[in-house]
Amino acid sequence: MATRTIPTLSDFRAAQARLDGVARVTPVYSSETLSRMTGRKVWLKAENLQRTGSFKIRGAFNKIAGLGDEVGRTGVVAASAGNHGQAVAWAAREVGVPAMVFVPEDAPMAKVEAARSYGARVEMTGERFEESLAAAQAYVEETGAVFVHPFEDEAVIAGQGTLGLELAEQLPDLETVVVPIGGGGLSSGIALALEAVRPKVKVVGIQAAGCLPGGSGFTIADGIAVKQPGELTTSILDGVLAGRVSVTDEEISRAMVLLLERAKLVVEGAGAVGVAALLAGRVPGDGPVGIVLSGGNIDATLLINVMRHGLTAASRYLVVRTRVPDRPGELIKLLELVANERVNVQSVEHHREGMAISVGETEVELTLAMRDEEHCAGLLDAMRRWGYAVERLR
Repeated sequence: MATRTIPTLSDFRAAQARLDGVARVTPVYSSETLSRMTGRKVWLKAENLQRTGSFKIRGAFNKIAGLGDEVGRTGVVAASAGNHGQAVAWAAREVGVPAMVFVPEDAPMAKVEAARSYGARVEMTGERFEESLAAAQAYVEETGAVFVHPFEDEAVIAGQGTLGLELAEQLPDLETVVVPIGGGGLSSGIALALEAVRPKVKVVGIQAAGCLPGGSGFTIADGIAVKQPGELTTSILDGVLAGRVSVTDEEISRAMVLLLERAKLVVEGAGAVGVAALLAGRVPGDGPVGIVLSGGNIDATLLINVMRHGLTAASRYLVVRTRVPDRPGELIKLLELVANERVNVQSVEHHREGMAISVGETEVELTLAMRDEEHCAGLLDAMRRWGYAVERLR
């Protein structure tokens, strides 16, 4: 740590020049929906539209392009939950050096396949990022490859900080910027850059509650599934962050659904934590706020599960259990009554065997598409009025 230096404005400007024509200057969008829901002006920095689908290309390219000729033979190596690996693979290809990427065994396959498609060798190892990191460091010892750390590196932080310079230029009236925190490279870079050019802007960092002490150890925000920021980034964040809060997976899933449905933006879990924190009322202040949507790389299967779960949490789906007489016409009678309440039936399941019900009854489980919680409550009341014993499952 004694040899580490904290990036300065000149480092951010140099990174910005190096990234010119390489990284996109991603757009910012105002959100009328979020502004109305939170009572403050909300802007979304759509870094999910960046090359390789996340901000990571900024730091990876700045690091690799600055290495010079010494990596031509041995190449570079990275450890990543997915986005950093993609970025290193892409940057290495552009610079013309080989890349090796270690990822956790449960890393999203969309990210793994993307890294491979950019020409990197990818090895899946360990359950968590820390185990992939150890494998990458062992590979460095064996081969002499240059390790590109996802956050504990000044050049990487400087590259991520170019996002802060863009925010300062695009949104001159910002009061607060909300940034995800995993290893801390993005939040450190943005906070340092804004401190240099817009010192009055507050930066609030958001972490996934599942990865914090006492949490489950799991989060759908796999891009920030790190136990804690690194030593270098922690030393930076302790001095520049205005606050640090956490959000649950339930809150993240609701934010992902809202962004997809209202902003038309596909955002991965890590990219949605800022919106989740804002909706939960954990971002201080009432002035204009910019939220960094850090990435959009999410497996289609996980996206489907999250959307269904988020819609259920928002009372857009209702699952109920009831009983009907086991006679012809009784099920269609129930379904017609339900349909008259402007409800769309998604699925029907019969349960007879192994149930504690009378011989003349059958249990029915209905999955229903609803408008909102008021619609759900109205249907449940109606079913009870019709004489059905009904249990809400979710």
